[in-house]
Amino acid sequence: MYVVTNRIDVKKGFAEKLAPRFTQGGKIQDLEGFHRIEVWLIDDEEDYDQMYVNTWWQSEEAFKGWLKSDAFKEAHNNQNKSDNETSPILGNKIVKANVLSELN
Repeated sequence: MYVVTNRIDVKKGFAEKLAPRFTQGGKIQDLEGFHRIEVWLIDDEEDYDQMYVNTWWQSEEAFKGWLKSDAFKEAHNNQNKSDNETSPILGNKIVKANVLSELN
């Protein structure tokens, strides 16, 4: 299993508004090797919201397939954002990991 976490810092109060955008479904669900997406709100920060958008993949190759897919391009276009709208995103960091052990 391969997990990719996008740690996104957003303006205070925006995490709950943005979270459904990541879990609304779409073409990602049809990609080979995709397992699931979860969005977490981290409790540690007082001045801003920190979200972890976690995606689970069968392998690193499956994740790389997502990056090259039309589904990725469609999910990351900004056509829903107006020209004068300021983004609530303050920054982000991508963390990739292989799952070595788990208990279900």
